[in-house]
Amino acid sequence: MPRATSDAKLLIQSLHKAYAATPTNLKIIDLYVICAVAAALIQVAYMGLVGSFPFNSFLSGVLSCIGTAVLAVCLRIQVNKDNKEFKDLPPERAFADFVLCNLVLHLVIMNFLG
Repeated sequence: MPRATSDAKLLIQSLHKAYAATPTNLKIIDLYVICAVAAALIQVAYMGLVGSFPFNSFLSGVLSCIGTAVLAVCLRIQVNKDNKEFKDLPPERAFADFVLCNLVLHLVIMNFLG
């Protein structure tokens, strides 16, 4: 058992060391994704405790959070300097795509609320 705990500590230390070298803009996007997923989980827990009477509202809220998190992960991939696939894409264009896709997502969600 001590071997497993030392391996876990070594893994956590290496992840912390690697994440410390991550640029600040990517860390901000990571926090945004965590907040969006946490909001979705809170809504699911609330639905489990209280009930889902307006089911369209529940689905709209959860899909809004999850969709926003997915779009933010796409933004993170495009803005990351280590990613060679999007090296010619300026960060401003990636952010504009993110905003436009969020606008379309939320228009669809508002339509789904009916």
